[in-house]
Amino acid sequence: MVTIPKTHLEVHPLCLGANVFGWSASESESFAVLDAYVEAGGNFIDTADVYSEWKDGNTGGESESIIGKWMKARGNRHSMVIATKVAKLSTRPGLSRSNINSALEDSLLRLQTDHIDLYYSHEDDDKTPLTETLSAYTDLISAGKISYVGASNYSGARLLEASQISQQNSLAEYVLLQMEYNLMTRQPFEQGQEGAVIALGLSALPFYGLARGFLSGKYRPGLKVESVRAEGTMGYQTPAGWKIIATVDQIAKNHNCSMSAIALAWLRANDAVSTPIASARTVEQVQEIMQVVTLSGEEIAELNVISG
Repeated sequence: MVTIPKTHLEVHPLCLGANVFGWSASESESFAVLDAYVEAGGNFIDTADVYSEWKDGNTGGESESIIGKWMKARGNRHSMVIATKVAKLSTRPGLSRSNINSALEDSLLRLQTDHIDLYYSHEDDDKTPLTETLSAYTDLISAGKISYVGASNYSGARLLEASQISQQNSLAEYVLLQMEYNLMTRQPFEQGQEGAVIALGLSALPFYGLARGFLSGKYRPGLKVESVRAEGTMGYQTPAGWKIIATVDQIAKNHNCSMSAIALAWLRANDAVSTPIASARTVEQVQEIMQVVTLSGEEIAELNVISG
């Protein structure tokens, strides 16, 4: 287990992303994935109120509702670490105090719980003063409705500014940064966010750890993949991208593990990262992402060079 810096949260080295629940994974499929994740030792689930509003017929909150039903059915809320987010749902936009309060109540109802372990600002909101947002979180922590707050998709400069305001005004402080980071997309994290995370003693939780599934190995030159996420990988399907796939594939064979495990191990090797996030639509995919391996210095260097 991993203890997230500046928190008491002890979590599995793989955070299960729940963005596929209610989208590409039905409720029954989601239950199977969640059961397999817990059976393999997992306890950390990442969702958001906006998941999965983008699917035709959805209104948002579908992922939270599925997780809430599953936790109630399994009676395991006490053993799970639940993270969700506010700001991007079209009917609950932004980070004003009133919206945070309303959105949190909605999330609590859907998740069928009385508190959230980790509550994220899903994106920066430059129309709302940071003081207002952080004050709202401070009051919610005092009320026991949330335990910690994190920032998602914040720039390094904005994260530093938020920390300064928190300290100057004795307000809740962002303890985590969630952002896109993987072997295919190393910027902007390495250009500014990483430095801020290290300077503040925080930790990073990268999402799209498998680059929308591209690094799982199911994508190969000339092979057509039937997936709702396939279109999102088109930009990776280049000569440089295939070289990365070939390198990850060879290292995976050396470790007798999945390619997903290697891509996630590369993320964990970064001192700024506490736990990468990856999603799964099937039990087989859960088994692939739950393999935890340690890369050698030479392997890390090779991946750094090929993806740089």
